[in-house]
Amino acid sequence: MNLNVKEIFYSLQGEGGRQGAASIFIRLSGCNLQCDFCDTDFSGGTVMETGEVLARIRAFPCQWIVWTGGEPALQLTDGILAFFKRAGYRQAIESNGLRPLSPELDYTVVSPKGKTGYAKKVNPRVSEIRLPVRKGDLLPAFASLPDAGHYFLSPVFAAETAVTRANIDYCVEQVKRHPEWRLSLQIHRLIGIE
Repeated sequence: MNLNVKEIFYSLQGEGGRQGAASIFIRLSGCNLQCDFCDTDFSGGTVMETGEVLARIRAFPCQWIVWTGGEPALQLTDGILAFFKRAGYRQAIESNGLRPLSPELDYTVVSPKGKTGYAKKVNPRVSEIRLPVRKGDLLPAFASLPDAGHYFLSPVFAAETAVTRANIDYCVEQVKRHPEWRLSLQIHRLIGIE
């Protein structure tokens, strides 16, 4: 079983319901969307066999994998996820939710993109919704979203500090108006870690 891997690194989960938890990030190459606010280079990569990936991540003193991308659901199969589960790892995914997410996953994050819909029919239940928001974005109706344990608004961090601040202020205002949402800041950006 092979994966096209962009990078593997060990850090803290920077946002959402697992914020602050030590995690092994496996960024897979490729995506089925081209979001204008995406801050990730997921092109290229190296084809690696799952055993090779396992050997790399065993160097880290952590049992949580976060599959990210791009869109990791383009590559992950139940067989690959079961392989890492048998090796003792718990697994989370950060996905746009447009493909079905495996029941082998322990924690599922769907970050829906408004232009493509909110993936409720594809994934009716997820661990968390993390919605990237810029100042002025309209929030989706809850009925359009998958059922989730957590609902987060995540301000889009921009190159300009003033734009980032405006996005944060807008999200704070929206959470106060719609308390079913919670604010999720990208602490990894705020404290300067990968």
